[in-house]
Amino acid sequence: MTAPTSHSFDANGIQLVVHDWGGAGEPILLAHPTGFHGRVWEPVAQRLVASERRVWSFDFRGHGDSDAPDADYSWHGFADDVLAVAEHVGVGGDPALVACGHSKGGAALILGEQKRPGTFARIWAYEPIIFPFEDPLPPQEDFFMARTARKRRNVWHSTDEAFAAYASKPPLDVMTEASLRAYVEYGLRDRGDGVLELKCRPEIEARVYSMGPNHGAFARLSEIGSDVLVVCGERSTDVGPPLASQISERIHHGHVEVLAGLGHFGPQEDPDACVASIRRFSS
Repeated sequence: MTAPTSHSFDANGIQLVVHDWGGAGEPILLAHPTGFHGRVWEPVAQRLVASERRVWSFDFRGHGDSDAPDADYSWHGFADDVLAVAEHVGVGGDPALVACGHSKGGAALILGEQKRPGTFARIWAYEPIIFPFEDPLPPQEDFFMARTARKRRNVWHSTDEAFAAYASKPPLDVMTEASLRAYVEYGLRDRGDGVLELKCRPEIEARVYSMGPNHGAFARLSEIGSDVLVVCGERSTDVGPPLASQISERIHHGHVEVLAGLGHFGPQEDPDACVASIRRFSS
């Protein structure tokens, strides 16, 4: 399969990049996690297109080739992004749409539906980052994920060097070769002197993590009228089965599916299992 056709568009003053994977059939919109980009979905997108689905993914602000404004990176901004993309490609409000989000991407879909009810008829959310608190927490600048992000290596001499490093240790060593290749090949840019750097800069990734507990989606889950499948990995310590159940129980049409043997990076660990889950949900 060839690479997607990608283009940018203006979303309230921010240029967002959309990746059109083609295909025919029911529309699927794919929303990526923090620190990743829209083309990390490549193995999933390929399988969905082969199973007669029409597929798009995109880069959130601060990620991939989309604009990276100097902002606080509130997750409500990511909700605005996914709403803008859905409108731009003409799938917002389509009853056949399955909007699929992983981690922050899943939370952004939930927040988007809370903001504009009826946009996403069906939401497949793999471990959406929704903290089980009734009141939003203030930004957590010292959140351990933010601290970790700030320490990330940001420069590489080649994509092969980056691939070998990521493949050799947690957390990305669980990804399939194709998923990790997609992450590396599109996730680095030449800074102009032959050295490659992360498109999602460590400081931006840290801002995203620090704002995660602040979005307040948990208290408003009962407002969601969509059919929502909360999916989690059996081995996950992020949004594992107990929290996934807690989230889904608050949604009127919420369901849970636990995928055996997987952790938080399920869509990159086992694209086949996740595509099978999406297909069951959309049938």
